Amino acid sequence: MAMEDNESCGSRRVDSPSAAAATKSLRQRKKVEVYNEVLRRLKEADHAEAREADFDDQLWAHFNRLPSRYAMDVNLERAEDVLKHKRLLHLACDPANRPALDVRLVQVVPISDGDSVHSYSPRRGSTHPPPAFGSSPNLEALALNAIKSEAEDGDIDLNDGVRPMHEITFSTIDKPKLLSQLTSLLSEVGLNIQEAHAFSTVDGYSLDVFVVDGWPHEEVDQLRTELERQVLKAEKKSWPSQHSMPRLSEKEKIEIKCEFDHLAIPNDGTDVWEIDPQSLKFESKVASGSYGDLYKGTYCSQDVAIKILKTERLNTELQKEFAQEVYIMRKIRHKNVIQFIGACTKPPNLCIVTEFMSGGSVYDYLHKQKGSFKLPGLLKVAIDISKGMNYLHQNNIIHRDLKAANLLMDENEVVKVGDFGVARVKAQTGVMTAETGTYRWMAPEVIEHKPYDHKADIFSFGVVLWELLTGKLPYDYLTPLQAAVGVVQKGLRPTIPKNTHPKLSDLLEKCWQKDPSLRPDFSQVTEILQKISKEVGDDGEGRKEKSGGFFSALRRGHH
Repeated sequence: MAMEDNESCGSRRVDSPSAAAATKSLRQRKKVEVYNEVLRRLKEADHAEAREADFDDQLWAHFNRLPSRYAMDVNLERAEDVLKHKRLLHLACDPANRPALDVRLVQVVPISDGDSVHSYSPRRGSTHPPPAFGSSPNLEALALNAIKSEAEDGDIDLNDGVRPMHEITFSTIDKPKLLSQLTSLLSEVGLNIQEAHAFSTVDGYSLDVFVVDGWPHEEVDQLRTELERQVLKAEKKSWPSQHSMPRLSEKEKIEIKCEFDHLAIPNDGTDVWEIDPQSLKFESKVASGSYGDLYKGTYCSQDVAIKILKTERLNTELQKEFAQEVYIMRKIRHKNVIQFIGACTKPPNLCIVTEFMSGGSVYDYLHKQKGSFKLPGLLKVAIDISKGMNYLHQNNIIHRDLKAANLLMDENEVVKVGDFGVARVKAQTGVMTAETGTYRWMAPEVIEHKPYDHKADIFSFGVVLWELLTGKLPYDYLTPLQAAVGVVQKGLRPTIPKNTHPKLSDLLEKCWQKDPSLRPDFSQVTEILQKISKEVGDDGEGRKEKSGGFFSALRRGHH
């Protein structure tokens, strides 16, 4: 594989490791060490590719396409796996190959030291290699439990090992919700994800590695064929192209027009929410995402937030989602829900205009200003969120992406629920099945692509409450996908601090119940929070402030 091939896919040429190592961070130095060790092993093994004249540069470019975490995690005993990852990323450059995939058997055998499991090794005589990224303690424990279970049943000798798992590696164009799409595909095949490693390259590709069980055959060809069949079943548009989304056909434009036509307020002739783009003034970009940008601006001399969709990303599906967001936002009005002002619904100028929240997001306050709340301030914020969410649920709206980043603070000491980009009106059956949201906050039934209802938002609220308590990112020691696997397969939940008010701890545990029917609804949550607030006192302390108000109360309270 020549270096020119990698460059044609957009990967960048980098300086030699010896020149860069002296000025790089500890992670970079570790990456250099791993690179050198992998290079040594491949040359000692006399791999044909390693004999190419520019192989050193090719391999270094591969490591630099990927985050430092890749070098930290990769199993040095399996240097040839690095070549496989490099090959799959190269294959993914051709749209005809996407998603490029590899399937193989792997053996995870724990080394037991008393009751603890601390390492793994291939069993003596095993024909199956270990996973490409070693093995986490959770996976080792799973392997040990399987060995013990089979030994108790008399199926195997305790020292003999465990039935192998499969490792599946995908590479394609990186995009939002790709991991949800891949996990859904694996679920369709009947596989259980036991460990996952997800990486994005600097030039827009993905490398996603899953260790799974649930496939009854050791032969990998059958599993590969089934995975390829599931990929073909998925709609073509599901797998992203390398460049921009396709232009809309006339038929699609008509479909979108119909989608927007049904949004109009009937009979009163006052479609006041339709905004002329010329009347908007853009001041500064606040945030940027894959499908749109958020600006601070003005509309009729009022400070507003303007979320505008990127024209190069427009397709039928995205515009239908946009229409759905407009439909939801224009029908809701509550002091704890961000206020919709209007929208531009005539392509290509698609944007949603809301009140501007000068206090920024709760996430920014917690994670960028390094704040966390003492109990009175925390309860005030939590009650605001709970009241806003209760209003949405009473109107049959499921938010589906409740997290601190989507909770905004205004200058009047009020926290409001925002960002309805993935919100949906609840189906008449009361359940939904589409996967969405953000893994660290997502309910297990949503992760597993099972039917779910408004109780999925209650689970996410529990994670938000934990954020308010700790000021930390949930499961910050795991990748988002590893966190999701832990939540579903291992019953993983954030650790509640020991000094937490007992009634608040109890509420968190209720919100995190695996069975959605055991979780409270938001009217009950609000009532519980208000009772705790009365017990601890200082309720409404922030409201008495004339200057600085809520924010000064929060800052006095943060650790």
